[in-house]
Amino acid sequence: MGGAVRTMEAEIAAGVKRSERAKRLMRIPTIGPIGASAIDCLLPNPHVFASGRDFAAWTGLTPREDSTGKTIKRGPITKKGDGYLRRLLVLGATSYLARVRRGQIKGASAWVLRMAAHPKRKLAAVALANKTARIAWAMLAKDTDYRAPAAALLEAA
Repeated sequence: MGGAVRTMEAEIAAGVKRSERAKRLMRIPTIGPIGASAIDCLLPNPHVFASGRDFAAWTGLTPREDSTGKTIKRGPITKKGDGYLRRLLVLGATSYLARVRRGQIKGASAWVLRMAAHPKRKLAAVALANKTARIAWAMLAKDTDYRAPAAALLEAA
């Protein structure tokens, strides 16, 4: 069984090396080869979505709203859309936040440091996954490379 998994991982890694979009997506700290290949396959045309928020909502990473009049109530994530992609984004965010907590990642942004210290780890991971989905959409829609937050770059220097 282990050999088959390694073979599939090698095939995915080879596919990522052939795709410029997937290679760019892998520059996002929370996305690895499997996540990059999944986004590359599932989002062939990013302009299908009007914004990164729409893409994040499609993956089911936005909070459910139950608002009336003046009161705004946000609940758990909707879990609509593609469960596989949502799972990959949340797992990547969970792993990244754990590495930040252990001090293995230097130069993380202040927002990521706050999320890493948040007592509700799953909530923090979903928030980071939501942000990652928006970043991935923006990169593909605007055909740009990943740029780390300016504050994180200054701290790392």
